[in-house]
Amino acid sequence: MSKEILLVVEAVSNEKDVPKQVIFEAVEIALASAAKRRFEEDAVIRVSIDQRTGDYKTFRQWNIVADEDYSAPASELTIDDSEEQDLGVGIGEVYEEEVESEEFGRIAAQTAKQVIVQKVREAERAKVVARYSEKVGKLVHGQVKKVTRDSLIVDLGENAEAALPKDQLISRETFRMNDRIRALLLEIREDNRGPQLILSRNSPDFMVELFRLEVPEISEEVIEIRGASRDPGLRAKIAVKTNDRRIDPIGACVGMRGARVQAVSNEMNGERVDIVLWDDNPAQLVINAMSPAEVDSIVIDEDAHSMDVAVKSDNLAQAIGRNGQNVRLASALTGWALNVMTSEDAEAKQQEESQKLIDLFVDNLEIDDDLAIQMVEEGFASLEEVAYVPMEEMLDIDGFDEDLVNELRSRAKEALLNQALQAEEQLDGAKPAADLLEMEGMDNHLALVLASKGVITMEDLAEQSVDELLDIDGMTEERAGTLILTARAPWFAESE
Repeated sequence: MSKEILLVVEAVSNEKDVPKQVIFEAVEIALASAAKRRFEEDAVIRVSIDQRTGDYKTFRQWNIVADEDYSAPASELTIDDSEEQDLGVGIGEVYEEEVESEEFGRIAAQTAKQVIVQKVREAERAKVVARYSEKVGKLVHGQVKKVTRDSLIVDLGENAEAALPKDQLISRETFRMNDRIRALLLEIREDNRGPQLILSRNSPDFMVELFRLEVPEISEEVIEIRGASRDPGLRAKIAVKTNDRRIDPIGACVGMRGARVQAVSNEMNGERVDIVLWDDNPAQLVINAMSPAEVDSIVIDEDAHSMDVAVKSDNLAQAIGRNGQNVRLASALTGWALNVMTSEDAEAKQQEESQKLIDLFVDNLEIDDDLAIQMVEEGFASLEEVAYVPMEEMLDIDGFDEDLVNELRSRAKEALLNQALQAEEQLDGAKPAADLLEMEGMDNHLALVLASKGVITMEDLAEQSVDELLDIDGMTEERAGTLILTARAPWFAESE
């Protein structure tokens, strides 16, 4: 039987191109399974094959446990039993005893066949994963092998198959059996059947790789693709930058008579592609990304990471695009939230916000409109800024001297204190809890304001939303989000 085992291992290893070690392990499992029939159900059996001669031995194993942990008689021995029988093993170790081996007969052979088939599949999958792990994010080619309700099964060659889910297809495109197909290797996904190659044709990276294929300057790193966004099958935007001033990145991507961009568009089922110039200045990048619409002005809110984009009224529809497509793609490309409006609306909004600040400064600092207007034009947006901005910065303002600056700072602090006292009076005896006052990022004034709104403890703050905190004077979305996440930190600590 020993020679028969060696012949089986040799034949299967050569036929399936699988290491002999894998086949030997499968035969050992099969022999152990056959031998186990003679023992209790929970018995642990191990078979060891001499890979040179084919001879094998069978062992029964017991784990050595403490007396109080003893629960499986078929596979465990207590430490007292080990010491009484002088087995020479301690707690946590394994005691083995050689038992009669099972013949490599019909039952063992059938079991071995099943195990070998499973091991071969696992080994083949492992080889495929090893071969394709470096190709994740790259283009692959194949042939449609099967069409199911949820996905296409694509034969990539050399025993490699991949799944292209229907939700990763470009809208309105269909494939049939034996069609050639090109797609992006999106990921290698682990599931119950083992690792599976997942493809995509609607990912922005699919378009990026197509341009890399069609435009040699990109693969040579003369031109960089800095961003991409898609509405698959309809429209896309891609931002490019040149590392050689002699080369026009947009012209290179378009190609002679549009040949290069047309090749990419055809592969994406006729998807229209806008190629825009990358700019390190976020505002200029947004202007470029909004093409073909022309932008009149932009107001940046760095705290909210958003921009108000103003266009002429007769250009508004083009700027927004059908169903908001143009502004949505521009936002995804640049990474900024974009609010598109007419120039008239933008001016009205700016005037309204400026007037609120002017009124705030006039009422609380007891100054005239002209000085309040000047402060707004200099960028002051809250009483806190007036109270705590470095004096040197305020002295740089035209017409501001040390006496005026000290007076403005004093009045701003007094106004903030009055607001805090008013908030405390509204509490009707309730005060912010110690954990809220001591929380990172919190100050006494803000804690009192929160308490006036019924937010007494960190737990109360954790249950708030960002929108609920934005009506607090001087509060930004970024700070509100940070405070809420800090208050919620104990939740995550408990879950861990």
